[in-house]
Amino acid sequence: MTNAPTAVSTHREPELLGQTVVVIGGSAGIGLETARRARAEGASVILTGRNPERLKQAALELDARRHRGVRRQRFGVPAVVFPGFPTPIDHVMVTAGAPHYGPPLEMAPEEARRGLTEHLLLALEVARGAADKVRPPGSLVFMGGTGARRPRAGLGIASTATVAFPTLIANLALKLAPIRVNLIAAGFVDTPLSSSILGDGLDKRRDELRATLPIRRVVGPADVAALAVHIMSNTALTGATYDIDGGQQLVSC
Repeated sequence: MTNAPTAVSTHREPELLGQTVVVIGGSAGIGLETARRARAEGASVILTGRNPERLKQAALELDARRHRGVRRQRFGVPAVVFPGFPTPIDHVMVTAGAPHYGPPLEMAPEEARRGLTEHLLLALEVARGAADKVRPPGSLVFMGGTGARRPRAGLGIASTATVAFPTLIANLALKLAPIRVNLIAAGFVDTPLSSSILGDGLDKRRDELRATLPIRRVVGPADVAALAVHIMSNTALTGATYDIDGGQQLVSC
């Protein structure tokens, strides 16, 4: 008889091996980082975006397919053109769009309307187009925010849209079942979009978050990408909203 230890294999199959992931808004920020993560987990990646040069560079980096499948359509909402995509698709990640900040009563009516509806209508457009393209138990993953958790001046429009998004996601999960539908609600994420919004105030905001967040660091695109790929690969997840903010809601920052 021997007491020799039993060898334990540490080999892990890639979580998305052989699957196809479409990233809408995949040429920068959270979208690009999610595409990188999905590619590392064995997926084939299709990137969409409106900036042709940025899209080209991202596609070259990831050996991904490019698809100029995002265009402005009715009501000013980005429309996603699915007919040109290969079939089947396993997952669609949507990071396109930006929040609308500003005092609601001072905002032009058209801008306020876009802020209240743009993300919601985009989700409907994606769900409508992907319904017969995504194979179960594949998923749709949308990006939202945590802005409504704590009311603040100047966030009324963005916060109102944030409140509505989880309800829409839950209903889409029922409607599209067994395709799964989920929402990632992010706090501050250090992306090029954050830089464009904050401008010269970006470094100050980073310092504030490092000092006050429970995780003592700023949330980055790779953090969100890791969550997105987990949602794609875990087939028990649907109809839910997953916060990722480093504990920002727990402190005054």
